[in-house]
Amino acid sequence: MTLDTVRRLCLALPGTEERLSHGEPTFFTGGKVFVMFANNHHGDGRVAVWLPVPSGLQPGLIAGDPERYFHPPYVGVRGWVGIVLAGLGEGTLAHHIGTAHELVTPRKKPPRAKRG
Repeated sequence: MTLDTVRRLCLALPGTEERLSHGEPTFFTGGKVFVMFANNHHGDGRVAVWLPVPSGLQPGLIAGDPERYFHPPYVGVRGWVGIVLAGLGEGTLAHHIGTAHELVTPRKKPPRAKRG
């Protein structure tokens, strides 16, 4: 799994843009980050993505597969997970990226009913 795969999956989602943030490729939707690419962040030895997961899911993912999922610095306290890319299936990565995009994408408010 490479940055090119992460980039392709992220940029296929509507309203997504890529910018450098903290020296790494980072993917935004509606002005908010939904995926951060981390290439050996501060020498941790991991090539990974960091992304939000649904509320309450983080502890179970990490406990269930601590070699794959980890508590990333800075954003882990907000329920994000780090996912090591080596050996990860593209379908699994696409699922996590799609879910992160849904969690972060601004919701449109329904139109107000006209009074009359």
